Amino acid sequence: MTEHKCFVFNFADVEVREREFSIVKAGELLPVEPKAFRVLLFLLRNPHRLITKDELLDAVWNDCAVSDNSLTRSIALLRRLLGDDTREPRYIATVPTVGYRFLCDVKIVEDGFGRPNAAGLPQPLDSNEFAPLLETPGVEATPPTAGETPKRWKVIVPVAAAVLAFLVAGYFYFHRAAKLTDKDTVVLADFVNSTGDPVFDDTLRQGMAVQLEQSPFWRMISEQRMQQTLRMMGRPADARINLETAREICARTGSAAVIEGSIASLGTHYVLGLRAESCRNGDALDEEQAQAERKEDVLRALDKTATRLRSKLGESISSVEKYATPVEEATTPSLEALNAYSLGRKMYFEKGNAAALPYLQRAVELDPNFALAYRALGAVYGNLFQTDRMRLNISKAYELREKVSERERFYIEANYYWEGTGELEKAIPAYELWRQTYPTDYSLYVQLGVIYTRLGNLGKALEEARESVRLEPNSGINYTNLCFGYINLNQLDEAEAVVKQAEERKLENEGLLRARYALAFLKGDTAQMAHTVSAAMGRPGTEDQLLDAQANTEAWHGRLKDARQLTRRAMSSAEQNDAKERAAGYEAWTALGEVESGMREEARSDAYAAIKLASNRDVSERVALALALAGDTAAAEKLAAELDRTFPLDTLVQRYRLPAISAAVALQHKDPKRAVELLQVTGPIELGENGEFSPIYLRGEAYLMLRDGNAAAAEFQKFIDHRGRVGNFPWGALARLQLARACALSGDKTKAKTAYEDFFTLWKDADPDIPILKQAKAEYAKLQ
Repeated sequence: MTEHKCFVFNFADVEVREREFSIVKAGELLPVEPKAFRVLLFLLRNPHRLITKDELLDAVWNDCAVSDNSLTRSIALLRRLLGDDTREPRYIATVPTVGYRFLCDVKIVEDGFGRPNAAGLPQPLDSNEFAPLLETPGVEATPPTAGETPKRWKVIVPVAAAVLAFLVAGYFYFHRAAKLTDKDTVVLADFVNSTGDPVFDDTLRQGMAVQLEQSPFWRMISEQRMQQTLRMMGRPADARINLETAREICARTGSAAVIEGSIASLGTHYVLGLRAESCRNGDALDEEQAQAERKEDVLRALDKTATRLRSKLGESISSVEKYATPVEEATTPSLEALNAYSLGRKMYFEKGNAAALPYLQRAVELDPNFALAYRALGAVYGNLFQTDRMRLNISKAYELREKVSERERFYIEANYYWEGTGELEKAIPAYELWRQTYPTDYSLYVQLGVIYTRLGNLGKALEEARESVRLEPNSGINYTNLCFGYINLNQLDEAEAVVKQAEERKLENEGLLRARYALAFLKGDTAQMAHTVSAAMGRPGTEDQLLDAQANTEAWHGRLKDARQLTRRAMSSAEQNDAKERAAGYEAWTALGEVESGMREEARSDAYAAIKLASNRDVSERVALALALAGDTAAAEKLAAELDRTFPLDTLVQRYRLPAISAAVALQHKDPKRAVELLQVTGPIELGENGEFSPIYLRGEAYLMLRDGNAAAAEFQKFIDHRGRVGNFPWGALARLQLARACALSGDKTKAKTAYEDFFTLWKDADPDIPILKQAKAEYAKLQ
């Protein structure tokens, strides 16, 4: 009979001994279940190779029929023992829906027998070597006399008892209700509502989510990731998350536990129940129950069960006491308002911003003091570029911030400084405080990334965007920001890879469509641009954005008539979705392209039409700049004074927009030196805002007026060096012409001719009657 050889496997600081069935990590012996140990052995024998689930099941469970859950639980147990992280695995990586890969190099040596192991523990002995150890050395063993108890049984009995005790203890160790750790994630199932009252549908789950999300101890699986997992399971995004579905989501996401709630009526009373079960072995971790005498008491009963559950699942008492604002205080005492809010969130994740608005508006109608709903409304209006409504709701949430949880207070205060007052220097410390308590809250990294982008700190913005994707790799918004982070730094291949990753995860939103369009533009892929615009047609809140993007592309190439038609279509689409502010922004943006092309009358007309349609901050800023450049300096200064009065603390208004408007006025008054002085304050953030680089462009024009060709060329070269950041804003194309003029002024005719030719190539199909094109052709002819 062939002897089975046993081996010792070493990786990192871990030693695995096949013969002894032991795992020793950093000198500590780790208890392990037999099946999990065999899974580990199979992985160690096949390092770096992708091993399918079927292969592992056949190798380890060949004696019985089991589901994938058994394998999932074994992998989860191994990760727990080894201290591995599913988000950044060091040892075992999951290849979704396929299998697993062991990541470390493994050193394998044949096991010598009887040696001490890495923990200094003696080796177990087989039956042939057991007896001699129990006999006295040098004394021959003799059979016992009649009536005499054999001496070896005096030893065997206690040893056997010890072994039995070890086995019993081991059984209860592996079948105990293990607490969660601060690295765990949990899946929240829908509440089972047997009362027949629809007001509890979605409402109690939302209330429970608010209570659990206060904990800095663990994280709930986000709604984005839930929907992504449902799609992978072949289920619709609006599918009910019953217990069976939650268990499957738990297994697929590598989470630790499922929490399910229930509510039933008992006469005039209500009974609430919560149950947490382990995803690793299905064992119950805790069960809680509470009664409510009236419907109005249900949320308070929910608090009782939720806080007890948090404590029993491993969160410290001090943490629960500190971060457990009652649901009625953190949200609303109105079940109807909370129901509307929960439906609004659900519609947001399923269908987008516009679909969520009616429900969130209903929530604040039902409870005018519902801070969380105002915060959500502010975010939705911001996403729809309705900035006045956004600020109104953000400010209202800030006024009511004492009525929310600690976590939401961080969000509301940071968001208030960012989008409310515009004090970006105050917003960043507020986000840092948020990060200290909730370092795994990915939304704070998203918002910090946007702030750093607006301040022109593009490297820091990319860093924050990367972290948001690491923490939540199933959010389309996160991939959108990461993609634009790479685009802003001209790293187009990396940006394209991010888009592909989002596609592989079947993520989609209007931001990713804009990102695809931006990439296609920068790569000159007209077919992909057209395809992306076509894909956006008929989608509220998305169609107008892509039509506007196409309008800018037409203007970039000097096809201003076509650009104007597309802008009109974008405005009409926006207005149909109650987004007048966004429509006005499109028209004001068009005016800026027209005025620098020499079409002053058209620009002036569009600017006044835009400010008549909507007069929010963004529209007023662009209109004021366009009017100043068009020579209507009095109107521009009046708008600037109003902006200064209304937004005295806004970082970008005070240090970017107003200096640009004042510099444009100075240029109209033929005072380029004053213009340069006014623009000095914009230097540290000149790459920020929305990427139109107006302070840079105006500074370049001032140097041209001062006849400093070299200084002017350095400014306009920034548009070329930061092509990704500029995108298809028409001034980026016009900067080529201005660069040509700067080079000619400095006496470098060769560079000047090249720059002119670059501009003419971009404008080869431009409308022939554009004033600046006629001027450019005349200037180029003089260089010949």
